[in-house]
This record gives sequence, structure tokens and C-alpha cells, in this order.
Amino acid sequence: MAARRNIGIPLLLLAALGVTYLWVSAQDLDSMEARVLNASFIRDATVSHLLLTAVAAALVVVIAIPLGVLLTRPFARLLTPVVMGVANVGQAAPALGVMVLLSILFGIGTKIAIVTLVFSAALPVLRNTIVGIQQVDPALLEAGRGMGMSRGQILRRLELPLAVPIVMAGLRTTIVICVGIATVATFINAGGLGDIIVAGIKLQRTPILVTGGVLTAVIALGLDWLAGLAEKYVRPHGI
Repeated sequence: MAARRNIGIPLLLLAALGVTYLWVSAQDLDSMEARVLNASFIRDATVSHLLLTAVAAALVVVIAIPLGVLLTRPFARLLTPVVMGVANVGQAAPALGVMVLLSILFGIGTKIAIVTLVFSAALPVLRNTIVGIQQVDPALLEAGRGMGMSRGQILRRLELPLAVPIVMAGLRTTIVICVGIATVATFINAGGLGDIIVAGIKLQRTPILVTGGVLTAVIALGLDWLAGLAEKYVRPHGI
């Protein structure tokens, strides 16, 4: 059953792309639609969207996981409410508003878009890292100490491996958030599939709007599916 589900999701996504392509191809596109719905424009927008998502997700991993580990240490636990509060504000604040404010202060472009994505999408990984480490059975940690493990060895060999499933669940959420928020990067000239969606809205052309929306949804669901596969491979054996 699981194998069928793993195969079914990409097949469904490919079918959605195929149906959209056939539907758009059957339309009598005018000159404005043809300028947007060409292979070069769509490819560039898709690649730009994937790059924004990949860079932001990678930065979230680099920042949020070590920070989450730090906040589980006894000497830093008093900082947890403050850091989590900031992370909650990042996810709760409207991404477009944050992006506009940052662009006013520092200018427009890809860097501002990535900063906004990281700020808005860091919470799931940060929170799940903390929860994943805290849920490790204290008896296992005590057994590790009894075997002579240092604090660093307990973290590397017990706490982090056992926290992997929960951390990966947070990363999957972060990736989907990044894909969604990256669509508004078009407003600060950072590219992405938002270029297609906004063009469809401005020109009031349904084929353009549908194409941008379907591509965004397919990327979000496809990356979530890939992250689910990765979760199975990095999950420690026996969990």
C-alpha cells in the first residue's frame, strides 16, 4: 500500500501537468498570453522559484537545527521563550509585508526574498528540533552516560538520530511554506512563478493564471513527496 502511494503521488502530479498542458495548448492564445506561456519564460520562472526555495530551506536547516539543539541545553533554556517568540512572529507576520519593509530598508532583489523566506519558514524546523530532542527517553540518555558517553557523544549518537523523524516533518512543512511564499517574491523583482501568476491577474488571462497556479502546486506537492522519501532514508533503523 505504501509503495502504491509513493508511486501514485508523482503520477498524479504528472497527470495534472499533462492535463494543464493539453488544455492550454487547445486555447487560442493571443499575443500577450503567448509571450508569457512560452517554454523559455516558464522554464526561467520555475528554475528561479526552485532556487529560492532550495536556498531558503538550506539556510533554515543550517540556522534552525543548531539553534534548536542549543536551546535544549540546560544553560540556554531560559532563552527558549524569546527565540520561539521571534520565530512565531516570523511565521505569523504577513510575508509580503515583511518583504516590502525589508526592500524599503535594504533594496529589492533575491537576497531580500531569501531573508523573508527564512524568517517566515524557520519555525517548523526550530520547534521540531527542540521537541524531537526533548522527547528522547531519559532512560536512554542515562544508559548512554552509564556507558561512558560524553555529552557530545550522547547528542550525536542518541538525541539527534532519535529526533530525525520529527525534524524531517518540520522540514517538509518549511519547504511547502517556502514554495508558497516564494510566489510573492515577484513584487521585489526576485523572479519565481509569481511572475506568471501576477501576469495572469494583471492581464486577466485565465490560461496564464491557471498555469502559474498548477506549477506552484505541483512543485509544493512534489518537493513534499521527495522530502517524505528522504525522511525514510535518513530515519535511523528500528524507529
